[in-house]
Amino acid sequence: MYKRYFKRALDIFGAFLLLVIMFPIILVVWVILLIYNKGEVFFNQVRPGLNEKPFLMYKFKTMNGSNLIDESKRITKVGDFLRKTSLDEFPQLFNVLKGEMSLIGPRPLLMEYLPLYSDYQRKRHIVLPGITGWAQVKGRNSLSWDEKFELDVYYTDNVSFLLDIKIFWLSIFKILPGKGVYAENGQIVEKFAGNIEL
Repeated sequence: MYKRYFKRALDIFGAFLLLVIMFPIILVVWVILLIYNKGEVFFNQVRPGLNEKPFLMYKFKTMNGSNLIDESKRITKVGDFLRKTSLDEFPQLFNVLKGEMSLIGPRPLLMEYLPLYSDYQRKRHIVLPGITGWAQVKGRNSLSWDEKFELDVYYTDNVSFLLDIKIFWLSIFKILPGKGVYAENGQIVEKFAGNIEL
């Protein structure tokens, strides 16, 4: 009952409430990026959603430069701050209102990863992707890929109101302070390169 009906109602209410509360901050970030990035405020990318259906995910732009440059070197000073505070993710509240994402669920990864998943890993797509999730509060990018997939699948198998509330509060205390934004070596986490059987 919660997974099918109540969770969606909470998503709509929560996303709308957060947009209202955070509107002044979102507006300030928009203006800063408009100036700092010379008019380029958003970074939009197609990601796999529920049942692997593609959707356009919204983020504030945090990187500049050529795709040939190491990603860790493309992050701007403003972008680094936005990532550490998770402010870059706030445009995804519109994805939540559109029904493409949930406030809580496995983070949407890259489309190019889909052919690399095992059947076990593919289970992360049987629920809507989230702005925050079980893997994020357990370590975010400091985790290995197999740890992330295990936590994602655990969530899909155990979706509940209490688990979502727990993830929500842990997100405030663990993600907002910037914990786990980068891997232990200080770099952006390496791309998923293969099928890890769990």
